Amino acid sequence: MITVHHLNNSRSQRVLWLLEELGLPYEIVGYQRDPATMLAPAALKAVHPLGKSPVVVLDDGTVLAESGAIIETLLERFGNGRLVPAEGSPERLRWRYWMHYAEGSAMPPLLLKLVFDRVEKGPMPFFVRPIARGIAGKVRSALIEPQLKTHLDYMESELGRSTWFAGEQFSAADIQMSFPVEAARARAGLDSSRPRLMAWLERIHARPAYRRALERGGPSAPAA
Repeated sequence: MITVHHLNNSRSQRVLWLLEELGLPYEIVGYQRDPATMLAPAALKAVHPLGKSPVVVLDDGTVLAESGAIIETLLERFGNGRLVPAEGSPERLRWRYWMHYAEGSAMPPLLLKLVFDRVEKGPMPFFVRPIARGIAGKVRSALIEPQLKTHLDYMESELGRSTWFAGEQFSAADIQMSFPVEAARARAGLDSSRPRLMAWLERIHARPAYRRALERGGPSAPAA
């Protein structure tokens, strides 16, 4: 049995979705974030030294971390060619690109926005507050928000090329891209001004496997 160490409101929701799409049996070991710090509990470090989620343990005891690597490994071992375009096709190149783009390019500005939003709104001594909030506001307006716009515009344009990120067929690239796009919808201004991305979100939310994964894993803030 595949075991998924699943943290609420995290990238591990993508792994549950993939397993549902593949129809593979799995069990969940659940963890909750600290409500004050939003960090994962220390118990996750007993599974993997970094103490982050997702972590997957296979039947043979192999421990997998990093959502992209987990998805690719599960597809190699259990996918039987599903959710991956044909080797050597243009779609396969796009698939590989989006599998890496999701974390390598799309997530950094989203994480920066989350950090600087917390700096600006979080508690701090009154004499520091104006300086900290002024710096946070300038970083957001000069660096983070322009980067977010660039990436959202780019993704919107790319979905003008095909129905799904890697081509006309749904693939694991769409699963991998779900977290940054849903995070952008939740906290980075993605709205109806980018209709292709919004339509793509509607398509993934309508997939039965996506809904089953939410039922198994519990509510997800980005998905909401």
